[in-house]
Amino acid sequence: MDTNFYEQVYEIVRLIPKGRVTSYGAIAKSLGAAKSSRMVGHAMLYSGLSHPKVPAHRVVNSSGLLTGKFHFEDPNAMQELLEKEGIEVKNDKVVNFKKVFWDPLEEII
Repeated sequence: MDTNFYEQVYEIVRLIPKGRVTSYGAIAKSLGAAKSSRMVGHAMLYSGLSHPKVPAHRVVNSSGLLTGKFHFEDPNAMQELLEKEGIEVKNDKVVNFKKVFWDPLEEII
């Protein structure tokens, strides 16, 4: 487990504003590791152990699917957290994905 990479991932995820989402691939690309989106997903698996808290519910796949939902204690939690922030989800997919997408390359670099 590359804890340094994971911590870099968590730092970026903590920057995602409420009401926005990003993708595993966008995070990987922003870290200069474009082919490491699966490793970002793996980092999200362990994000619950990190402090300060990591808003892992804001990370979805490249088409807006809630592919990480089964890593939450309750599989509905990811959708519920997103909806509390005003993000519409239908059939496990973020509605208006492009509109609510937050690109770390544009926002923090």
